[in-house]
Amino acid sequence: MTSALVSAQELMDHPADVLLDVQWTLTAHRDPDTPPPGRLDYERAHIPGAHFVDLETQLADEPREDRAGGRHPLPSAMRVQSWLRAVGVDRDSSVVVYDGGPSMSAARAWWVLRWLGLTDVRVLDGGLAAWTAAGGPTTTEEPPPATIGDVVVHPGSMPTLGEDDVLRAALDGLLLDARAGERYRGESEPIDPVAGHIPGAVSAPTTGNLTETGTFHSPEVLRERFASLGVDGSRPVAAYCGSGVTAAHEVLALGEAGFTAALYPGSWSDWCRGPGHPVATGPEPGTA
Repeated sequence: MTSALVSAQELMDHPADVLLDVQWTLTAHRDPDTPPPGRLDYERAHIPGAHFVDLETQLADEPREDRAGGRHPLPSAMRVQSWLRAVGVDRDSSVVVYDGGPSMSAARAWWVLRWLGLTDVRVLDGGLAAWTAAGGPTTTEEPPPATIGDVVVHPGSMPTLGEDDVLRAALDGLLLDARAGERYRGESEPIDPVAGHIPGAVSAPTTGNLTETGTFHSPEVLRERFASLGVDGSRPVAAYCGSGVTAAHEVLALGEAGFTAALYPGSWSDWCRGPGHPVATGPEPGTA
């Protein structure tokens, strides 16, 4: 199995053809007149040669007024193809994505690019924090304009769930909720209008995928973790979170452990607004 991760030292020794900085902060920022917080982080320090990617506008479409499809709907394939070409991505380019750490928004970028059919995409394990800890240089200078690439995208190259598939996925397979435990239990909901979880889903916070330094656990440790949650390869697995960002981290971790998982892109922000959608609370999966 080829890992979707690359260490800071590996990246120093073998630079990628294209490097994408996806530093991002979970905020409601969509003001076109001011830079997003992640852009300001990029301007303060980034890996030399990295191009900034805004998760809110380049890795997601504008949410609908009724929020159907969630807070971060999947982006237009042709729009992503356009900016990928603008930063020099060719059909055979190697691409590495990173964030400030611990790779939550970078995992979203990885998943979107894999969903669009790019095959050589990896995440810098631990992000910029791991890079600087390993002695990697940073800069405030933006890279020069790239030679326009020729990448061609093929949306649908990673498995997904729609809202009509979710309860069946929980009943016939295993549906993992990647949010913090208190949000799963319905004790706290800081973003969406309803607290709780999808009936049948199992709580599996993404923090459990990480070491104390913000890098992913080894495949062996991840395999043990997911086995304890019921993942054994005998039934399909899917993941969701609040809006399809941290669930991508769960899908990546499952892949490192040797399992293929689907993503529910709309996630809780889509589900909790759906008319008649059942909601469970408490520490147990519950039933619809």
